[in-house]
Amino acid sequence: MTETRIVETERQQTAVITDHVARDQLPTFFSRALTAVSETLAAEGVTPSGPPFACYHGEPREVIEVEAGFPVAEPVEAADAVLPGELPGGPAVEALHIGAYDHLAETYAAVRSRMEQEGLEPAPLMWEYYLTGPATDPDPATWRTRVVWPVRRADSDPASDRP
Repeated sequence: MTETRIVETERQQTAVITDHVARDQLPTFFSRALTAVSETLAAEGVTPSGPPFACYHGEPREVIEVEAGFPVAEPVEAADAVLPGELPGGPAVEALHIGAYDHLAETYAAVRSRMEQEGLEPAPLMWEYYLTGPATDPDPATWRTRVVWPVRRADSDPASDRP
């Protein structure tokens, strides 16, 4: 059973590459995007303020609108395909996924279940921080992914972000 919790996230500036990507092409996109963002940050003298992440817009489909990059403490200048971005702050349900990425759907199901139990509605975006992964250890059993899905109370004012 995946442990979930309700958290209050802080708004976070980011440097990202955004694209519409076929689901089976996500690993290639992540590799390309994270390399390009890393190179741009180095050229601008900016150090990432956290682990790499991917933010998904809308419900998963065969082609997904996704952005990948790094959180940063200071705004970055747009360069080539790298753009400044932002992850919103506010209430969210999060879970720590342990293991291979092909089992992330189980963690998302646990997050969705928690939302339903708490009477919360999902935001139209969610993101994953890649705490450890193939770049740090080839053994998928050691990989750690923090899943964050912003929410609001199902019966609250749509303009309100509070659960």
